[in-house]
Amino acid sequence: MTPEILARITTARAARDLSDLARQAVATTAETASPTERIRKARELRQLANEIVDRVVLAEALAGASWEEITRALNRRDPDTVREEYKDAVTEWDAMPEGRKTSTAAGFEDLDAWYNRHREDHEPELSTPVADLLNRH
Repeated sequence: MTPEILARITTARAARDLSDLARQAVATTAETASPTERIRKARELRQLANEIVDRVVLAEALAGASWEEITRALNRRDPDTVREEYKDAVTEWDAMPEGRKTSTAAGFEDLDAWYNRHREDHEPELSTPVADLLNRH
């Protein structure tokens, strides 16, 4: 299994977690809470969204995307700065031992099941989107 695939699996997990957290935020809209608590919860959503961006960048870098393209997609200016920000993560994921790869990928079937439980009619009708990623490479 490639480091790119693992990064995409962890991106899918983070997206699932963000979706679940966002649904919880909607569910608690009418609850009485302090401004501090509401802001803290909103910051959790933003932090998780930023983590997803970082995981996508990591996966694209591991897949061979140029730093110029990644920099443009991030709406940033300096590819060297962006490369430096992600350099350690790319190196770490690229050198991940096989045992850790296996444990990182474990449970991907749960992501497919989650997607199928929450899929709306207008979304792609895929029964195994994460497993399909594993079969692609």
